[in-house]
Amino acid sequence: MIGETSFPDRGYIDREDGKVLIKHALPGRKVEYRITKCRNGSAEGMVLRTVAPSPAETAADPCPQSGTCGGCLYQTIPYETQLKIKEKQLKTLLTEACGDSFVWEGLIPSPLSEHYRVKMEYSFGDSFRDGPLALGMHRRGSHYDIVTADGCRLVHEDFSRILKATLDFYTEQSVPYYHKTRHDGYLRHLVIRRGTKSGEILVVLVTASGEWDRLLPAWKERILSLETEGTIAGILHTRNDSLADAVIDQGTTLLYGRDYFEEILSGLRFRISPYSFFQNNSGGAELLYGKVGEYAGETEGRTVFDLYSGTGTIAQLVARTARCAVGVEIVPEAVDAAWENAARNGITNCRFIAGDVLKVLDSLTETPDVIILDPPREGVHPKALPKLLEYGVPRIVYVSCKPTSLAREIRTMEAGGYFLKRACGVDMFPSTPNVECCALFEKRDNPGQAG
Repeated sequence: MIGETSFPDRGYIDREDGKVLIKHALPGRKVEYRITKCRNGSAEGMVLRTVAPSPAETAADPCPQSGTCGGCLYQTIPYETQLKIKEKQLKTLLTEACGDSFVWEGLIPSPLSEHYRVKMEYSFGDSFRDGPLALGMHRRGSHYDIVTADGCRLVHEDFSRILKATLDFYTEQSVPYYHKTRHDGYLRHLVIRRGTKSGEILVVLVTASGEWDRLLPAWKERILSLETEGTIAGILHTRNDSLADAVIDQGTTLLYGRDYFEEILSGLRFRISPYSFFQNNSGGAELLYGKVGEYAGETEGRTVFDLYSGTGTIAQLVARTARCAVGVEIVPEAVDAAWENAARNGITNCRFIAGDVLKVLDSLTETPDVIILDPPREGVHPKALPKLLEYGVPRIVYVSCKPTSLAREIRTMEAGGYFLKRACGVDMFPSTPNVECCALFEKRDNPGQAG
């Protein structure tokens, strides 16, 4: 039986000869497992099948793909119980990193526990070798098998309608998927983005180059013929001939409408392009950014750096009271969208720079009063973090979608003269083990000051 889990989904099975670390684990589940790695007195294993559910698994009517799709480990657990598990894991993670001197402010629930995601990247493939065409998510523990996810509870039903129509269309035409080991075939990914508040939908088909491009007009018409609750804002085709099993834009063609959709957040309207970053839970993002503003404190007449700024959401929100906000983002199209969004929202005291934070810090002429960090999953570049700490600002607000990265970087923050003052979680990912964390670091007045 799996014991208590650590963030995000690792549990231990106690044996007479030691412990086995199990990935994708739920506390209290009885499982059949296989040891995959054993060295230096420790072992890791993978679940082969569930023998008996956890006592916590009392949620009824799970998704049809429950247990096979690699996405929703927690969907059999009632939402209130999910929140308790995540809060305990997150608080423990931070406490182990820096002690218990910080103020823990709890875990903020998502406004929606289902149908909250605004973006999905589906993969084409088959559910078993030489099986029929499938479109959806990778089977848990597999790099190859695909589970058709046309009943996913995390997304609006419009996603499933578009997925099913696309799968049916290309199945009827006997179009092959791109085989990532043979490097042949055509169909690679289907990307769907939908504004929770605007209802606008962006659909992107990602394929290799090939003769099957001739079917794109007919596929577009199939999508436009659907009865969707939202409005199709744009349909696009992206070419990707790279060997990597990832969505890579090597040229995008607009088939219908426009190449962006719009979403409304905290009273501001944002244009979001196919591959630019935007929080995947709009309602949760409003709560998260509200907490960011609270942690940033008084910004009137002050300069705020928004590093890893994406489409400039945080920068524009804080710019409403700040003297100016400077956003830095490595994705050029996201920076272009940030400029456009600021102009459309009538915000003139923002500046956005395209580039790597590590390099851009050397060229900035402004001096910040507050720094806000919202880095990718692996955290701030290890060489960039000491650089930004040299500014010596009184407050740094750190937003983390992978709290283990934040916990790792607390030591660097402490070495740079900062201590963790306050922290909370925001559940942006119900039914999954993941959670967002917002942390406030303050500068010590003297080396001996305690947190």
